[in-house]
Amino acid sequence: METVTNTKLQLNRKDFGSGKTLPIKILQFGEGNFLRAFVDYAFHQLNQKLDYDAGVAAVQPLPGGMVEMLDEQDAMYTVFLNGVKNGKKIQEIHLVDNIVKTINPYKDFQSLLEVAKLDSLEFIISNTTEAGIEFVDTDVLSEDCPKSYPAKVAAVLYERFKHFKGDKDKGLTIIPCELINYNADTLKEILLQYCDLWKLEPEFATWMNDACTFHNTLVDRIVPGYPREEAESFGQRIDYHDKFMVAAEPFFLWVIEGDEKLKQKLPFDKIGLDVKIVSDMQPYRNRKVRILNGIHTAMVPFSIMYGNETVQETVENPFTMDFVSKIAFQEIVPTLDMDKTELLNFTEEVLDRFRNPFIRHQLSDIALNSVSKFKVRVLPTILEYFEQNGKLPYHLVFGFACLIRFYGKDWNGKKLPVKDSVDVVEAMNKAWLNADLNETVKEVLANEEFWGEDLNKVEGLQNAITVAIQNIDELGIEKGYESYVTHFA
Repeated sequence: METVTNTKLQLNRKDFGSGKTLPIKILQFGEGNFLRAFVDYAFHQLNQKLDYDAGVAAVQPLPGGMVEMLDEQDAMYTVFLNGVKNGKKIQEIHLVDNIVKTINPYKDFQSLLEVAKLDSLEFIISNTTEAGIEFVDTDVLSEDCPKSYPAKVAAVLYERFKHFKGDKDKGLTIIPCELINYNADTLKEILLQYCDLWKLEPEFATWMNDACTFHNTLVDRIVPGYPREEAESFGQRIDYHDKFMVAAEPFFLWVIEGDEKLKQKLPFDKIGLDVKIVSDMQPYRNRKVRILNGIHTAMVPFSIMYGNETVQETVENPFTMDFVSKIAFQEIVPTLDMDKTELLNFTEEVLDRFRNPFIRHQLSDIALNSVSKFKVRVLPTILEYFEQNGKLPYHLVFGFACLIRFYGKDWNGKKLPVKDSVDVVEAMNKAWLNADLNETVKEVLANEEFWGEDLNKVEGLQNAITVAIQNIDELGIEKGYESYVTHFA
């Protein structure tokens, strides 16, 4: 039997690179899937279409990172964009080659400080997870690498301040992408704490305030990461071996607080990539939380108890999609104070993302911590709709009833995938010990630890939820929903 040898080369810069040497403009803390498929992809597009010439120095934020493995293929990798837009499937392949230096600061902290001295450096960008922006009071300024991400940034900025002797033209543009609100403001506050902790000269804090700019952000792109199940089929579409290929959806949104000066530094508007540089990103954050995250959270218990397993199944099933459409277009969108055309377009894009056949998004995974998510993502819409219209948004209220029922008894003889803190689960279990459903609902709505207020004070809410749960238990989700809507319509 004849043996067939695979002659594909390992991805490398000599055989597959552009041949161009890019100056380091970006110091990036993080080398994971999201940054590579979002930030590095975005700057790669600038390089390709505008000759922006932005090289990235990627810093491993934790001791157990992967920059050394990334170096084995010269820090090059492939981004596969797979999804649906306007009903059409999109499949694109992008070979990204703009990471020109990798740094493990735990092995070579001096290498990180050397980047701080580069005249070409303009940006610090990061995604070190929500827990990354923290103040660690045991971090010190020394020749050893500090633990926290902000302490590393403080050390880098201080090194740059000293090297350029406080030149205000050498300040950096700092754009964190961690998923916390006011991420740049929070980072700056912690940097100033390190100034105090390390007893640095006041001139440095002044330079950081005056010469450097800090920009709050919102990032939005689903990045499943390395396509393990499809690795073989993806590999057949490229001419090289790539151990760091990354799959992502086509949707891309990066909202950055900034001014005209930042727009000139980041000319994404010239290449059609959806990077919005705005004076206030909060409306966009509110839009994402209320629409994308709000729909997710409101539909999960409803859809699981109906029998769906994934987001895609939810929006492809006529019954559950009808529910999703009503909460989105009739109840969530009308409460938001933004341009309605923009809101409707965004909602349609969200639904396209939910339909993505290339991403199997399990409802049981989204169910994690549903109570705290509901408080932030859905409850404000219910309360604002009631305030604006003098009546309840009954479809969202039915979703609320499904949430409470989800934390209750078994469903059709099976345990539901409740995943929450011990305190939340115990409080829900206690409420469901009541023999009277009215008392159960009252107890849950009264829990200010859950909702931040006693929701029994919202006129008609307790009764509507009780009626909904009665219908759910007596008739099931589909017929129970129809009966409930008939009752309140």
